[in-house]
Amino acid sequence: MSKEKTSQNRPSEDELDAMGGELVIERLVCWYFVIALVYMGVSFLGGLLMALQLVQWNPLQGSEYLSPGRWRMIHTNAIAYGFIANCFLGALHWAIPRLTLHRVLDKRLSYFIFFAWQVVVLSTAIGIMLGQAQGVEWGETPWWIDPLALVGLALVAINFLAPIGKTKGPLYVTLWYFMAAFVWTFLTYAMGNFVPEYFVSGTSAGVIGGLFIHDLVGLFVTPLAWGLMYYFVPILLKKPIWSHGLSLVGFWGLAFFYPLNGIHHFLLSPIPDFLEYGAIVSTIAVEFVVTTVIINFFGTLWGSGKEIVTNLPIRWFYTGMVLYFVTCAQCALQVTHTFQALIHFTDWVVGHAHLVMFGVFTMWFFGMMTYLFPRLLKQSWYSRTLCEWHYWMSLGGIVVMFLDLTFAGIFQGFYLASLQPWEASIDGSYPFWVVRLFAGLVMIGGQAVFVYNLWMTWRLSVKNQSVKKVATA
Repeated sequence: MSKEKTSQNRPSEDELDAMGGELVIERLVCWYFVIALVYMGVSFLGGLLMALQLVQWNPLQGSEYLSPGRWRMIHTNAIAYGFIANCFLGALHWAIPRLTLHRVLDKRLSYFIFFAWQVVVLSTAIGIMLGQAQGVEWGETPWWIDPLALVGLALVAINFLAPIGKTKGPLYVTLWYFMAAFVWTFLTYAMGNFVPEYFVSGTSAGVIGGLFIHDLVGLFVTPLAWGLMYYFVPILLKKPIWSHGLSLVGFWGLAFFYPLNGIHHFLLSPIPDFLEYGAIVSTIAVEFVVTTVIINFFGTLWGSGKEIVTNLPIRWFYTGMVLYFVTCAQCALQVTHTFQALIHFTDWVVGHAHLVMFGVFTMWFFGMMTYLFPRLLKQSWYSRTLCEWHYWMSLGGIVVMFLDLTFAGIFQGFYLASLQPWEASIDGSYPFWVVRLFAGLVMIGGQAVFVYNLWMTWRLSVKNQSVKKVATA
């Protein structure tokens, strides 16, 4: 929200809370967050199975349906379409009506989308387990799911664009990001799941696949996530965003530079050099764009630094921002041909992916949940201490995993470059994979703490509401 926007005669947050179900379908927001946590558990199960396989401790050998190769795909799809997509849908059902002061197009459509999307995600997992995955990274969804998912994305856009379309006057930058994401996500999903499968082949399909796997992050996850940060941070800090101009630079920079990034996944390949160099330049440019966004948010925090200590959602948000800067700086480094020759096909890339998906976006979602669950349940958290444990276990686990896989990737790169037998790189990777396993277990423990805290908070909410009903009877 810009400084000029906050002067408008908008209801305060307390007034919006009092309006309750008049604007926001609070029960549905809660449902989305809860089912997202379920899918996160499924994703963690897949990641754990893969980690156990790497250190030769896999207890489920002998079943093709439980093979680590298939569960690795469930791991990535559950986090992208199960956890992240559901978190976004929940947060959007909260933020858009409160920003526009208009309800979504149709409450019944919102409920339909909720149940339909769970069918899409579960059917994808079943299809992958049955061996029906497509050969596209992040696009393994069985062919018969893709048209349904595309229709679902269109319905989501229609449902949310309706209240935005009713808004009069200048739009918040948050809504700019949301509107762009609704269009970009639909186009990106169609491009990645149909074009390589049915229309092009060879290096052309590789180019499209590379664009898809990165545009899914940059044109689906990033604009929605940054848009939500522009919504939540000013509210929690009780001050306008530092620079409206920088927020526009961030938006247009993302739109201009990010679409070409994905080809950097295929450097030193038969893909034409001009495409590779275009991807390198645009990837480095995105780091400058991200820097302007982070400067904007830290400018907003200036003078309110104590909030990092006392305000846990803010701490989640700004931790994710710092790690996002680290992620993009690392990306700008690793897309050079010199560095790519060393770390390609190594765990460096795995560590990079985990840092951005868990260390950045998931951190932001946990901040949103930490802020919103008490408001949705009308009950403060059961234990602030458990909230702190959730934060520190999540942060500690992902930082250790990231550093471990980064060093593992460097060692692996030198092993492979030395032309030693393949087994030498495996033996050298083993200690790193053990550390990775236990770092992941710490992250899983953090989420178990969070789920337990949420469960106890819900029980308190039910108990207190029952007491109120009795008192007013």
